[in-house]
Amino acid sequence: MAINNTSDEDRKEIAGLIARIPDDRIRMYKYIVSNPLGDLPRYNIHIRIQHLLTFLTFLTLAFTGLPIAFSEHFWAVPVNSVLGGVNMTRVIHRALASIMIFAMFYHIVTIVLGTAIKLRCRRFEILRSVIPTMKDARDFKADMLHFAGKESQRPEMDKFMYKQKLHYFAAAFGNIVMIVSGSSFLFPEFWASILPASIAAHFQEMMRISHPHEALLALLVIAFWHWYNVHLAPGRFPMQWTFLTGRITREHQIEEHFLEYLRCLVEIPRERDHLRGILDDMERDEQTHSTAGT
Repeated sequence: MAINNTSDEDRKEIAGLIARIPDDRIRMYKYIVSNPLGDLPRYNIHIRIQHLLTFLTFLTLAFTGLPIAFSEHFWAVPVNSVLGGVNMTRVIHRALASIMIFAMFYHIVTIVLGTAIKLRCRRFEILRSVIPTMKDARDFKADMLHFAGKESQRPEMDKFMYKQKLHYFAAAFGNIVMIVSGSSFLFPEFWASILPASIAAHFQEMMRISHPHEALLALLVIAFWHWYNVHLAPGRFPMQWTFLTGRITREHQIEEHFLEYLRCLVEIPRERDHLRGILDDMERDEQTHSTAGT
């Protein structure tokens, strides 16, 4: 945390608040009032635009690509007919693919430039990035113990927890597979010219198999893993608005990104006031119950 950049008075205030946070953070939750649209900053506008482009193109690419790959199946025929025939479906699919590739390069440029600027200003923190660290392995183990009932609460995780890093790199790998395999359909001569003859003969067939099956795998992962964890899990249902507002609810950040929440206490003075109110209410109620019990 960049607590060293704050004044002595602020450091004492922050240290005092952190000391008052109970070890069992679950006790705090009933006193936290969260805005469904989000309370604390999480994603900048670039990440939200990239996510929206990727989200929309992924779904429409799946909707247009699978009927092309399985064009002779009974369910694909009416879909292609609605879109103007299989040839028109291919045109739409390739146009959407171009947008997805643009979103990927947009993401790479913003990540590289953003990191370079932070390094130059000495503000880059690896723990706030999606780069995996050994802490992710320890967090995974502690989280599994919590879900198994062996630990009372979840570990103190950072801005991007282990689960989100898995999501991110799985999506990155899937994008690369889809782009390479898709380009092999459009530019077979290019791939044949750069690959050894012994490999080129099998490469095209392998790409034709991998392209639709990787798309189907990604669709299943998005539907049953990503959407559940982000939007449908208890506490998130029916939807989490972070991908649109760029803000995360206070309760969610304390639960899954507690170390990032501590940074917010340093960077956002009004959050200290809010936390102080939560802790005052909690301590007042616990004192009242303790007095009533005696």
